[in-house]
Amino acid sequence: MNPDSKKLKVAKSSLDYIEHDCVLGVGTGSTVNFLIDLLPDLINKIQAVVSSSDESTKRLEAHGIEVSNLNNIGNIDLYIDGADEATKNLHLIKGGGGALTREKILAANAKEFICIVDDSKIVDRLGKFPLPIEVLPMAQSYIAREIVKMKGQPILRENFITDNGNHILDIHNLDITNPIETETIINQIPGVITVGIFARRPADILLIAEENTIKIITDKD
Repeated sequence: MNPDSKKLKVAKSSLDYIEHDCVLGVGTGSTVNFLIDLLPDLINKIQAVVSSSDESTKRLEAHGIEVSNLNNIGNIDLYIDGADEATKNLHLIKGGGGALTREKILAANAKEFICIVDDSKIVDRLGKFPLPIEVLPMAQSYIAREIVKMKGQPILRENFITDNGNHILDIHNLDITNPIETETIINQIPGVITVGIFARRPADILLIAEENTIKIITDKD
């Protein structure tokens, strides 16, 4: 099964979790794009939709789906998003598409967070995928120096501005043995907007598209 077939398969599997009158948060990325393309068939079940990026908003609106402002919605019943890496502990690295801050806000507001991935994204330890950090532009050099002290290699994502008007540092070769601790330490560096480790608020359910099945991992396993 090719990667796109797996992404479609896992996106379809997440539809079973959308209940009637659901306030739905939608993430960003290639796997979520398959989900967005499936949503018109379920629109009667959805009370409101909140988006994590301008890209996802445009795709939703192209399907005739109105996107609501989070400030007018309050809590989200269900947030569905992908990941760049995921562990069986439900810890994630996100932000390859640059939407990590809004993604983290939606995850924090969600009663339930479902992460949809194919099996190529499953790792034993986070960090092989470069860790994105959204930073204030004026602080990027300072933050880079602080990351070097942590033995990471920061590289500015060139020609990229986030939806929030900030920059992304991609951190290579960072040893993330304790994701919760690393997330906390990096978040405390002045000028950091968000780090792409999702461990303090991990996924509640991880849906993994394997060759012939969907594997389900929950926080109760």
